[in-house]
Order: sequence, then structure tokens, then C-alpha cells
Amino acid sequence: MLGQIDLVIVFIYAVSLFALAQWVSREKAGHVKDAQDYFLAGRALPWWAIGASMIAANISAEQIIGMSGSGFAIGLAIASYEWMAAITLLLVGKYLLPIFLKMGIYTMPQFLEQRYDSRVRTVMAGFWLGVYVFVNLTAILWLGALAINTVTGLDLILSMILLGAFAVTYSLYGGLKAVAFTDIIQVVLLVLGGILIITILLQEVSGGAGVFAGFVQVLEAAPEKFDMILSRDHPYYKSLPGISVLVGGMWIMNLSYWGFNQYIIQRALAAKSIDEAQKGIAFAAFLKVLMPMIVVLPGIIMFVLEPDLAVPDQAYPQAMTLLPTGIKGLVFAALLAAIVSSLASMCNSISTIFTVDLFSRFGHYEMTPARQVKVGRIVSVSAMLIAMITAKPLLGNFDQAFQYIQEFTGFFTPGIVAIFLLGMFYKPTTATAALVVAIGSAVLSLAFKLGLPDLPFIDRVGLVFLMCIIVAVVLSHLRPAPQIDLLEINHVDFGTSQVFNLSAVVVILLVAALYAVWW
Repeated sequence: MLGQIDLVIVFIYAVSLFALAQWVSREKAGHVKDAQDYFLAGRALPWWAIGASMIAANISAEQIIGMSGSGFAIGLAIASYEWMAAITLLLVGKYLLPIFLKMGIYTMPQFLEQRYDSRVRTVMAGFWLGVYVFVNLTAILWLGALAINTVTGLDLILSMILLGAFAVTYSLYGGLKAVAFTDIIQVVLLVLGGILIITILLQEVSGGAGVFAGFVQVLEAAPEKFDMILSRDHPYYKSLPGISVLVGGMWIMNLSYWGFNQYIIQRALAAKSIDEAQKGIAFAAFLKVLMPMIVVLPGIIMFVLEPDLAVPDQAYPQAMTLLPTGIKGLVFAALLAAIVSSLASMCNSISTIFTVDLFSRFGHYEMTPARQVKVGRIVSVSAMLIAMITAKPLLGNFDQAFQYIQEFTGFFTPGIVAIFLLGMFYKPTTATAALVVAIGSAVLSLAFKLGLPDLPFIDRVGLVFLMCIIVAVVLSHLRPAPQIDLLEINHVDFGTSQVFNLSAVVVILLVAALYAVWW
């Protein structure tokens, strides 16, 4: 339970975050917020806000608690999700962002209409709204409430209401600007909280002999937890299938999440320039290299300290009980920061897609800038209310909700990546082929799941992606469509600055070194 000092620290965090969000959201006298201000922060985000906000949106309760639990059960191998994401971010910055920014889009469905047609845009906008509201937002809200309940004992429903209300309240006026500019606080808290918790845990392992001595003892006590590439006889091989983690479906999952996911890429679309966007991406890549220390290592240390935990996901909450008063409040504030930032980011992305891709096109009102902002705010509140109502019925009966969510979204991931990559880099691809692949991805994934139940999830994603590519290419040549040069790759500048290039080299060398050491 939290002590009085801990509660004071959490209160100071909440008040400071709210005050800063309102301060950065204010406009110059006489200026009225328009859609670009609200949904894309006036296209004026600097690199540090972009990078920090991408990571703050990414890291939430399910990552902190879930990956610590995976660290407890599996070990450092789960860090592949983080370290491979760092490389994926560099690819996104180099090859995808220049196309998106050249087209001046607000949303991913908007890109699909410019490349294919309005059918693809409408279908995918509806799909993403459904997933974001009923899968992602409910998951963040429910698992965040579970985390608070575990640490404080606060009622689950009350925890959901407080989390949702606070996330909407601090971000409602300013939109993306309020979220992005305050996310630097969230990331600082996240990193600081992570460093504090592993420092104290390692001191506990070493009996006060120091952090380095504690780490050496963890290595000696659980060497099997530091294998990055799992062998076929490993009990968790199906979750992380050996070398194919490095060359298979995880690339598809990462490209979908970091490159074509409105929830994440919206920050880069809001950059003041392509150079700032790419520097922000590089900053995020550096932070991803650091993340396993914060979200995986505590679980491994807890395996040494308390190996008999009934459920692996208890590792992080149990670690918090070992923290002294004051530090516990700071680490809990970091956990809250991760949750509310993800909630606010998700609501903003939902409101952006609904307003730009659906309401502005099909609504029976004149879409003035003020009305777009008003609709966006109403949608943010509505989405959060729907998530509060449906979170428990949808997820309350699952023991491992996050794994089920990953499985569900993985049905569609191969098709999404296929239609985006083909749309960007294979000119003959038709809109009809894109629609067939978008739907066919789920059909093929289900067929593999039922027909080959022992096939690892990551391998299935890779195989379905290859099949989607083949189907799209064949259909596009069997029924070709007139060429419409809405997207001309030859006119996009893929050049990058020396800062980005140097950052990319350093990140790649760091990741390579980490794999070489822990192979």
C-alpha cells in the first residue's frame, strides 16, 4: 500500500501534468484552434516531443507489467520486441515518413484513399476505430486499473473511472499538443522510476553490496534467463521461436505498429519538418534500446528474489512492495504516467480518424475548423465512456488479456502491412486487390490457427504476409486498373541528415552488441 508521502508525490505529479497540459495548449490571442492545431499540434512538434511521445504512447501498464512478467517467465529473450523495434523505427524514418509527409496526410486511412480509393479508406477507418475503441483502449484501461488495484487495493471500477477521467480531462482542450508536450514528463518519470526500481532490487539481491554485485549474482543464479535465442526444447519456444524471431514475422508486427498505426505515427505526422520527424524517430529508437532495462530486467531480478510467484505478471507489482516509502510513490507515478499517456494518445487518434476520415466526409454539416475540433472532443469523451462500459465484459474473464489482444490484432497485421508496402513501392497494385488482402489476412490467419495450431504466432504472421503479397500481386495483374499517379515515389526525397545517419549507425551497433553478448 502507498504511504502518505507516496500519495503526496502522486498528487503533485497529477496536478503538475494537468497544469502543464493547459499551459502548452493555450493559443495566441484571436487564434481559434482548427483541425491541424488539435489533431496534429499545428504541425509544429520538435524532435524531442515526437520521440518522447511515441515511447510514452507505446509503454503502458500492459507493457510494464506484462513484459516484466515475461522477463520472470521467459527472460531477456522478450526484449526482442523492444530491440527490433529500435531498428524498425529507423526504417520507418528513412523510407516511410518521407512519403507520408510529402502527401501531407492527417491519417493512415487518408493515405489509403490517395493511393487506392475511397472504399479502402472507409473500410480501414471503420476497422481501426473498432480495434482502437473495443480492443486497444479497453485493454489499456482495464489492465491499467488492474495494476492500480494490485498496488493500492483501490476498487477496479473506480480505478477505471479515475484513470479515464484524468486522461480525458488533461488532454481534451489541447489535443495532440497537450499530449505530446507533456509526454516528456511521462518519459522522464518512466526512465527515472525504472532506474530506481532496478537499483533497489539489485541492492536487495546483493544484500547491500552494490548494484554491480547484485547483477553478477542475478547472472549466476539464473543464466538461462539471459538467452536471447530460444532453443526448440524451451517451454516458451512457441512464443519466441528461435532464430525466426530475427528474420520472420516480428518484422511485420513491428512495421505495422510503428509505421502504419495512427496511434503511434500521428506524432511524426505533426512534425515541423521532415528533419525534425526523423530526429524524433532516432530519439525514440535510442529509448527503445533502453526500455528492456525498465520493463524486462525487474522481472528477471524478481525471479531470483521470489521464484515462487503464483503468476509471472505479479513480478512488477510485487517488486513495488519492496520499495521504500517515497520511492514507491515515484515509481507508482511513473506507472500512472505510462497509463494515462497511452489513454490520452489513443483517444486523440480515435477522434482524429473519426473526424477526418468519416464525419468530415459523410456528415451533413458544414465542417468549419471550430466544428471539427468540437467533434473531435466529443468523440474523445465518447470513446472513453464506451471503453469504461465495455472493458470488464470484454476482458474481465481473460486471465491473460494482453496475449488474447495480440492474437486478435495479429490476424489483420499481415494484410495491413502488405497493402501499405505494395501501395508505396509496387505501382500496379489495385484497390480491389488491397481490399481482398485486407479481409483475406484474417481468413488466412484463422485457417493457419485452426489447421496448424502448433505453428508459432510470429511464424504464422510472416507466412500470411507472404501469401498476402502473392495474392495482391496476382490479382492486380489479372484485373489491372488504370494507373493513377497519386503517389509518385520518384519525387520523394529519401535522403537523411548526418544526425539521423549517425544515430542509426549507433543504434544498430548497440543492438548488434546486445545480441552478440546475450546470444
